[in-house]
Amino acid sequence: MTSPTDRLAVVGAGPAGLAAALTAADHNIAVTLIDSAPQPGGQFYRQPAAALGARRPQALHHAWRTWARLRDRLDAHVAAGRIRHLPGRHVWFVEHLDRGFILRTLTGDDEPEVFAADAVLLATGAYEKVLPFPGWTLPGVVTAGGAQAVLKGGLVLPGRMAVVAGSGPLLLPVATGLAAAGARLAALIEAADPRAYGRHARTFAAHPGKLAEAAGYAGRLLRHRVPVLTRHTVVAAHGTDRVEAVTVAALDADGRARPGTERRIACDTLAVGHGLLPHTDLAGALGCRTDPARVVVDAQQRTDVPGVWAAGEAAGVGGAALALAEGEIAGRSVVAHLTGERPRIRSTAANSRTALRKFAAALDAVHTPPAHWAEQVADDTLVCRCEDVTAGAVRHAVTELGAADLRTVKLLTRAGMGWCQGRVCGPGVAGVAGCPPETVRRPFARPVPLSVLARTPSPTEGRQE
Repeated sequence: MTSPTDRLAVVGAGPAGLAAALTAADHNIAVTLIDSAPQPGGQFYRQPAAALGARRPQALHHAWRTWARLRDRLDAHVAAGRIRHLPGRHVWFVEHLDRGFILRTLTGDDEPEVFAADAVLLATGAYEKVLPFPGWTLPGVVTAGGAQAVLKGGLVLPGRMAVVAGSGPLLLPVATGLAAAGARLAALIEAADPRAYGRHARTFAAHPGKLAEAAGYAGRLLRHRVPVLTRHTVVAAHGTDRVEAVTVAALDADGRARPGTERRIACDTLAVGHGLLPHTDLAGALGCRTDPARVVVDAQQRTDVPGVWAAGEAAGVGGAALALAEGEIAGRSVVAHLTGERPRIRSTAANSRTALRKFAAALDAVHTPPAHWAEQVADDTLVCRCEDVTAGAVRHAVTELGAADLRTVKLLTRAGMGWCQGRVCGPGVAGVAGCPPETVRRPFARPVPLSVLARTPSPTEGRQE
């Protein structure tokens, strides 16, 4: 299937993508909004399917009014024909041609489609950083975002007795959401030291709304009597057919588990997260500069590839409010580029972006994974699930075979060669190997069936004037 050329193609319908698409459409720019999810909103505004009949979907969200305004504006632009919203499509390749761009997508049934545009805005979001530990492959061990996704999107609890662990602000809404939905929270385990917030007191104090939001989460944790252990980490998960318990331990000043502080906590679900990593696959394939993992953009959210913008988590993880500000700025910049006018960036959006980026940097400084987490990973622990590569095999490649970088580790062990192409196991393999993380440039943003490649039309076939 081919499509006529639209002025702007937006990849991703989360907060950044929506803000950019709506801003462009407000200025009568024809927009194609392509998203892999069945509904717009991204992870932050993820909605249950209408068939589930949720009576109060807003109970699982904050900033619901903001979402309602975005949704209503999107519906109006779609009805007016200014935005073409295409859900359930995975963009696997973007080609940069002399006169624009070709976007190649797959539907859920692996049917190929081709779209053309004069400009591309990447709002591809982020994915969770996964760090391995003994027992992390047991059924019932999920990422924190995964637990939140099934609750928001499917109204399903991942288990009845849960432990939420790791580090980062995402743990709070996950824990309170599970508790409010009826799960019993056996513990919230946070690796960060609360005293670290004091080193950034002025930055945090400049955001009273964020502080009030955090206080609200704390109040709900107290109301549900959730035990909170700070400066602790999960060192192992236990079970046979499913996780049955976890062992946690206190961390010393150097970020090592302190011997003698271990305690066992019964649970049937462990939701664990250590932050997010920007999705940069499409940007990398287009040749956009990344540093080290985010897409580098200028004050107008432009990448160094002409005609390509990036906004939201792809340009640096910072939350929904920052994504909305960046999306609006990017949308206005695209309008100026396509109409030949001067960019009209609202000062409120630019100031909000500056303040929220500073806030996000402070959070990152506080919520880092334990410095020596890899020491807890036993040699028989799988670090690459797709290829069944153990931590011992990775260490052997480094100490005995001389691997000094992730590419060599991959060649010697096959770690990262499976279905996820290192997206899941990359941070874990790097940590166990003691190698710095690497930005991998892949020609395709996701695995593609050979039958699709055989049927893929040429660029001239895909672009219609």
